[in-house]
Amino acid sequence: MAGELVGLHDSGALWWPDGDTLVVADLHFEKASSFARKGVMLPPYDTAATLEKLAEVIEAFQPRRVVALGDSFHDANGSDRLPASYRAMLTTLQLGREWIWVTGNHDPIAPVGLCGETVDEVALGGLMFRHEPRADAEPGEISGHLHPAARVRRYGRAVRRPCFATNGHRLVLPAFGIFTGGLNVLDEAWAEIFPTQAFSVFLLGEARLYPFTASRLVKD
Repeated sequence: MAGELVGLHDSGALWWPDGDTLVVADLHFEKASSFARKGVMLPPYDTAATLEKLAEVIEAFQPRRVVALGDSFHDANGSDRLPASYRAMLTTLQLGREWIWVTGNHDPIAPVGLCGETVDEVALGGLMFRHEPRADAEPGEISGHLHPAARVRRYGRAVRRPCFATNGHRLVLPAFGIFTGGLNVLDEAWAEIFPTQAFSVFLLGEARLYPFTASRLVKD
């Protein structure tokens, strides 16, 4: 990516070794409590499960820096609703490392009572980190927002999984949060991001990734 070597992890996180940086997108902490305020009841364990998943990846890579690519909280007040135990766990994960919160459409303001720098986008090395991918983006854009998913048909059955999507110049990360859906990369919403079929995906699997070119994918 723009001359930088990045690694894709089956959790949905990106590892940039030269930058000693772990990148995650669309955590959507406190999604269940956001829905509950609207009268829609979901199991209230999404934040805990996502934090545990994040802790495992941080433990594996021990990054000097973490970049959260926006929509880290499901709404602007999500960080204020964070239970004390979850806040303590997140604060522990932040200790001893740089933490960058990129703003998203769900969380356009800095999180309340948490460490870290809040930015709209940030350039590090040859890479640009932002929440929403831009149609006119320069090479090296790393983003989230669209929750990429891909569907393939093999041996008479179809499989649909979250995925990384890239054309070699830009990369869109899958949503890292537990309670998050996915948008098929062949959906019309992707047309400006990947205007041709010259891109690839890496489907998240059990302890591995499955690469496919766009020509192998099918619509929902």
